[in-house]
Amino acid sequence: MKLYLLPLLFVLLLLHGCATKTAPPPPPPGLPGAIPPTQRPYKIMGKTYYPLPSSEGYEEKGIASWYGSQFHGRKTSNGEVYDMYEETAAHKTLPMNTQVLVQNLENGREMAVRINDRGPFVKDRIIDLSLTAARKLGIVDRGTAKVKVTALGEARTYRQGNREVARFLPHQDFQHGDFYVQIGSFTNKNNAMRLQDKMKKQGNTVVMTQFGRGDSRFYRIQVHAGSTLTVAKNMEKEFNGNGYPDAFVVAR
Repeated sequence: MKLYLLPLLFVLLLLHGCATKTAPPPPPPGLPGAIPPTQRPYKIMGKTYYPLPSSEGYEEKGIASWYGSQFHGRKTSNGEVYDMYEETAAHKTLPMNTQVLVQNLENGREMAVRINDRGPFVKDRIIDLSLTAARKLGIVDRGTAKVKVTALGEARTYRQGNREVARFLPHQDFQHGDFYVQIGSFTNKNNAMRLQDKMKKQGNTVVMTQFGRGDSRFYRIQVHAGSTLTVAKNMEKEFNGNGYPDAFVVAR
């Protein structure tokens, strides 16, 4: 090869090498924005979760309670067997298997739990904790406590240049589901059936669910409230102002 061709060959090889370098991978498609640096991560079963921004997630303050041995070994609403020694909880509307951060506003303790059941079936309570969760949050002796519940979003990290960036993975829409308003719970089935018939005559879609606790059996009357939480909450307010002050929204 003639010597005057060597510089030209070197330039071509250099250009070829630059052209074949791979660019940093783009963010996974469909993910929300960057995770704020002030949000504390939580490691759960090998996965990383962060509190979701309130604009896209779920955040609520209210009363937490707990349930233990009388439900231990029974089926939960998502088909699992309730184990009071696991870190789980019941919630009225959040999708099953949602991870939530529960903060005890009375003593500062906090922990993450997984939603695997429906409840508590009391209007002024927002979450029913397993025995283990209640112990860690310090509410077993008192039975209830004021808490804040925040939905957690699973996150993925990827390289962007010389830094690591975290993004939320797509999560379920907490505003959509199959919602009902529970307007009554009876131990007398005839009373429950009368209310069911009354609601049907008014043009409502009504279901009656049965629930056993010890020697007692409860008959719950629930009126279908649509597929959005906003509409369901409005129906709850209507029932509250029309003779059903204890009515509340629950999801199937």
